[in-house]
Amino acid sequence: MTVALMWEARAVEGRGPELLAWARAQELAPAPLRRETFRAPQDRVLVITWWDAPYAAELPELPEPTGELVTRAVHRWRFEAVAEGPAGEV
Repeated sequence: MTVALMWEARAVEGRGPELLAWARAQELAPAPLRRETFRAPQDRVLVITWWDAPYAAELPELPEPTGELVTRAVHRWRFEAVAEGPAGEV
């Protein structure tokens, strides 16, 4: 099964590049199958990692940045891949 973990944080105004650099420097052990990092307006950073693991598996996640770098707690979501099929089918 493929599980995707999403991590999203919002930097203090003007510190988006610093948050992006911080997120990119965080290593996960073991490494995920795939990892992508995104940025968005309002100094937001999103990291998605893909794992070959059961949905409830304990997986390494990016930590919370220091309180001085972000405006709120990190948002985290977990998703499992579903087989492709007709629209509306799960």
